[in-house]
Amino acid sequence: MALIKVHDKTFETYLPEELIQQRVKELAEKINADYKGRRPYFVAILNGSFMFASDLFKHLTVDADICFIKLASYKGTQSTGNVLTTIGLDEDLFGKDVIIVEDIVDTGKTLHHFLPRLMHQQPKSLQIATLLHKPEATEYPLTLGYTGFEIPNKFVVGYGLDYDGLGRNLKEIYQLV
Repeated sequence: MALIKVHDKTFETYLPEELIQQRVKELAEKINADYKGRRPYFVAILNGSFMFASDLFKHLTVDADICFIKLASYKGTQSTGNVLTTIGLDEDLFGKDVIIVEDIVDTGKTLHHFLPRLMHQQPKSLQIATLLHKPEATEYPLTLGYTGFEIPNKFVVGYGLDYDGLGRNLKEIYQLV
């Protein structure tokens, strides 16, 4: 396994690029089947989900729209416990099939605070697509419609996920050693 250093921490390869890309394609195929004849509206949560959202969109064959919002609850390797919104959702979601795109669901706090605001707009349906889920860390249970990988409760970087701003550009996902 390859070791990399990001800031002051060492990480080892956890999910290689090929495995990530294969799983993203599988998730897109499931969404294509589930939303055939419909036009889902994707709400991708920045910054972490940008790579996952982009790759997922490349494999969609259904008509779909996408917007990006920014929610954050992390500083360094720990959740701050506060959910910050810095770019809001300007789109009307009434009557739309909405799929939230997340990079990772660990405690579930970010989505727990955001979902009521989405539900207030009365979408026709609402699903969550996440690349990574940490079941051991979940404090706010959520129903995840599409999950790429369930992972242990270790800090990870790469493929959009960062450690204090660095590591998002890595093609693989690395876990803290």
